[in-house]
Amino acid sequence: MDFYEVIEKRRTIRVFKEGATEEQLRRIILTGSKAPSGGNSQPWEFIIIDNPEVIERLGELKYQISRRFKMRADQTPQDVEEQALNQKRNFKNAGVVAVCTTQGQSSGGWLAVGSMSLAAAAEGLGSNIITYWGNAKKEVEQLIGLPEGYELTCVLKLGVPASEVVPPERRAEFSWLHKNKF
Repeated sequence: MDFYEVIEKRRTIRVFKEGATEEQLRRIILTGSKAPSGGNSQPWEFIIIDNPEVIERLGELKYQISRRFKMRADQTPQDVEEQALNQKRNFKNAGVVAVCTTQGQSSGGWLAVGSMSLAAAAEGLGSNIITYWGNAKKEVEQLIGLPEGYELTCVLKLGVPASEVVPPERRAEFSWLHKNKF
């Protein structure tokens, strides 16, 4: 698959048929480790998470965060609850990687995540970026044994999509491009 085809095929996938293999995860993580970083600091650390209890807790924490937020004005409390439950359920069958960086260097982590998402597409896999904040982020950092001086950037779920992947609607090509000024 050529590079531009990989870009076109990259999709956020929320439901997986099966997770990425450890071999795939290692290739994907290796790609992330080659991302650019300020001053070549390479501030990242990656943790493959395959302990079912830890994965269950990650899903529960995401559920707790998600049930507090209404995404659209037309959502009912039941819609919000269902959406939050899906956040939890969607950890099922996924390969899970925590992307961490040295404190204050999360931009490097995000560059690694972008590269990893593209590598997943090249492997024929989908990816889903999960973020945590506040007390939930602190709990995840403790859960994964993150030492002092490091912080969680995100958790990346990777695997085989459970259903056919349909390309999303996109804004008109170059409608978002400006020159010299907005």
